[in-house]
Order: sequence, then structure tokens, then C-alpha cells
Amino acid sequence: ITAAKSLPTPLRRATFATLFGLLAVTGMRVGEAIRLDRADVDLDIGALLVRHSKFNKTRELVVHPSTRDALRQHRADQARLAPRARTDAFFVSNAGTRLLYRNVQRVFQQLVTTLGLTTRSASGHPRLHDLRHSFAVASMLDAYAAGHDGQARLALISTYLGHVHPTCTYWYLSASPELMAVAGQRLDTHLAGRP
Repeated sequence: ITAAKSLPTPLRRATFATLFGLLAVTGMRVGEAIRLDRADVDLDIGALLVRHSKFNKTRELVVHPSTRDALRQHRADQARLAPRARTDAFFVSNAGTRLLYRNVQRVFQQLVTTLGLTTRSASGHPRLHDLRHSFAVASMLDAYAAGHDGQARLALISTYLGHVHPTCTYWYLSASPELMAVAGQRLDTHLAGRP
């Protein structure tokens, strides 16, 4: 998000910092975020209406007040920096049009290169979709830290992410060393007979 401040124009800086932040804190798919229209973002109640998602589903996401404030700031910045936008899109390009998926991907890869980010393995590279996986893992870690039932929380996270079934969300969690550590600790506690 901070790296987006290195982009060449004020509108691009505001747009990509907000977009990447939104993806990180909601786990939305990139296409879902760039398809948001201004009418889909209710800043009074802090909710996003995600229309025609994967499998043509629609869902509503409630966001944290800090996210609502960031979206409100973006809306004000956009009104100031792109007053003649030619679209109803919440996120617009310098041309005043809806962002294109390939351009969002290109900017993300540019920022990854600028930051010198690398992966844990030689077979992959940082992807924008990884923010969705990170959201799922962080949500489960938060649930365990708060003492919540993991299975119940998994069902909620799955619904929030727009997955048809929790097994789709499990795939996001299966290779997380952080979650494996928590699972190991919980198993040790259980086997030791401690509550």
C-alpha cells in the first residue's frame, strides 16, 4: 500500500493504495473490487454489495469502520482528482474509466518488483490473489486467538469470501505454517488434558 505512493499521478496513488488495501482487508477477488460501482459502496453503514461474482452470486460485505473511512477518503479524492469520470465505477483510471484487470495486475507486479518482494519457493511469484489467501489465514488466526470454534468460523469466512462450500476455503488454509503451528499447539493442549 505504501509502495503505491510511488506511482506517477495523484489519482493512481490514491486508487491503487485504496484498492490494494481493500483487497487485503476483505479478501475480495480483484474482479469483484474493480466491478464495484459507487452505488455498491454504502459508506453510511459500511457495506459493499458485490454483484455478479463467481458463479453469478451476489453478496454483501460489512467492513470495519477504518475501511469505511478509507473508502470515504478515496471517494473524496476521486471526486477531486477525477471530477469528469465517465463511469459509475468506484475505482477509476486516469482516463476516467473503470480499471482493467490486466492493468491492475501490471501495477501490482511493478510494485512487487520495486519492493524487491520474493516468494518462499522458486516455483511461484507474489500474486495479487495472494491477498485473498492472506485474508483467509489471518481471519482464522484471529478466530483461534479469540478462542472461537474454528469450524464455525471457517463457514463464516467461506461465506464472506463468496465460496460455494467451506472446502474451497480450506484449500487457502492448508499450506499455512502459521495455522499449522496453532493446530499443533491446540493438539498439545488437548492431549495434555488442559482446557
